[in-house]
Amino acid sequence: MAKIAIIGSGLIGRAWAISFARARHDIQLYDQVAGAAEKAIAFAREMAAPLESEGLLDGQTADQLVARIKPAANLKEALDGVVHVQENTPEDVAVKQKVFSELDAIAAPETVLASSTSAILPSMFTEHLKGRGRCLVMHPINPPYLIPAVEIVPAPWTDPAAMEKTRQLAVASGQAPIVMKRELDGFVMNRMQGALLEEAFRLVADGYASVEDVDVGIREGLALRWSFMGPFETIDLNAPGGVKDYCARYQQIYSRLFPSMQRRVDWAGEVMQTVEKERRARVPAADLPKRHQWRDRRLMALMAHKRKAAKEIGS
Repeated sequence: MAKIAIIGSGLIGRAWAISFARARHDIQLYDQVAGAAEKAIAFAREMAAPLESEGLLDGQTADQLVARIKPAANLKEALDGVVHVQENTPEDVAVKQKVFSELDAIAAPETVLASSTSAILPSMFTEHLKGRGRCLVMHPINPPYLIPAVEIVPAPWTDPAAMEKTRQLAVASGQAPIVMKRELDGFVMNRMQGALLEEAFRLVADGYASVEDVDVGIREGLALRWSFMGPFETIDLNAPGGVKDYCARYQQIYSRLFPSMQRRVDWAGEVMQTVEKERRARVPAADLPKRHQWRDRRLMALMAHKRKAAKEIGS
């Protein structure tokens, strides 16, 4: 399989290392902070055991996966012989510009340079580069080894061949790519998540529902369908005649609601007192690390179930 460089070994970088190593790629992991790459490998070793127990290492053992991830002493060593670079540095335009200048100067001309940024348009940090045509965003939902969706976002000058190469890598690595036609602030996933969060905060701020009631509505309602169907397929199957029939029947409901959904609530304002109080009553701050582990184990179980159901029922 291919060699892949992971630049930055924090929360996202270490997760990408696990995801690509599971696909049997050899990972060259570099972080400018001394010891950070070794800590990321230790994290991979910690996560590999439960992934193996859930059957989510695609036939590998935990030891085999971890053996594919190796620290690099410097950027040049990390980029040696790689076909893809996944950059995971802080969400700062100036930092991205500097890092991508270095990557563009060192990496082989055919190597794709991808950023994991969730909030910065690729045009903002690649325009100045000689090799800007091979630069793009490959933004995951964290952690990518448990959530397959990944956004592939071009700058206006990104070569379509680089987009296709990245799409193929994503598919071969077990990811589910969202290939955007052009860049847009927030990409796809944050825009959809943002729309839902805006309404969630409004419902709580205006006293219509509690924080838990809103969570129940998603957790025990919409998310059950959304875990294996998107919104368009959901409405396509929610009317006898499909999506066109659904819109003819129900569009007027959403048209009526839309004007009342245009007002923003300041998430950090007065409503945060309610949100923080109700969330900490359910999960005290000291218990958040354990809850993070619970979330990841539930995601592992869900991923294993979805794989099994896709084989037995179809996707």
